[in-house]
Amino acid sequence: MNATSSDIDALLNGMSARLAALLDERGIDDPVMVGIHTGGVWVAQRLHGLLKLESPLGALDISFYRDDFTRIGVNPQVKPSRIPLSIDNRHIILVDDVLYTGRTIRAALNELFDYGRPASVILAVLADRNGRELPIQADVAGQHLDLPPHRHIKLQGPDPLELKTGEAP
Repeated sequence: MNATSSDIDALLNGMSARLAALLDERGIDDPVMVGIHTGGVWVAQRLHGLLKLESPLGALDISFYRDDFTRIGVNPQVKPSRIPLSIDNRHIILVDDVLYTGRTIRAALNELFDYGRPASVILAVLADRNGRELPIQADVAGQHLDLPPHRHIKLQGPDPLELKTGEAP
C-alpha cells in the first residue's frame, strides 16, 4: 500500500471532518494541537490549517522518553520540543503519522504531562496499523491497515506527503 499526495489530502480532509465533529460533540472550542516529530508534525501542520485552530501548534520530540532509549541510543536528529502555551486544563489533540505498537504515544503522553495536566487528550493518526503492544487506540485515524509484522510503513515529506510501505529494516 502506497498513498500519494492526493490520497493523503483525502485522508486529511476526512480526519479534519471527524475531528471537528468530535470536538463539537465534546464541546471543545479551542484545543491545542501537538504533533510528534517528525511525521506527526507534518500531519499536524496540515490538520491545524484545515481546522483553522487559533492556538499555536506545538511539537514534541520524544527521543528522551522512549522506553528503548538505552537499547538504541539517542536519535542523532533530536529536535527541541515546543509547547507554546500552558496545557494545564486544556484539551489537546495529539497527532502522529503512524500508530503501531503504541510506545511512541506512551512516550509522548509522558512528555506532555511534564508540561502540565491537560483536561483531555484526543489521539489523531494518519495511519493506524495492527501490532499494538500497549492498550492505546486512536480517536481519529485516516486509515486502518492490516500489515504483517515484517512490513513497515513510513510517511515521507513534508511536501508532498506520501505513505510508503516496505520490508522492515
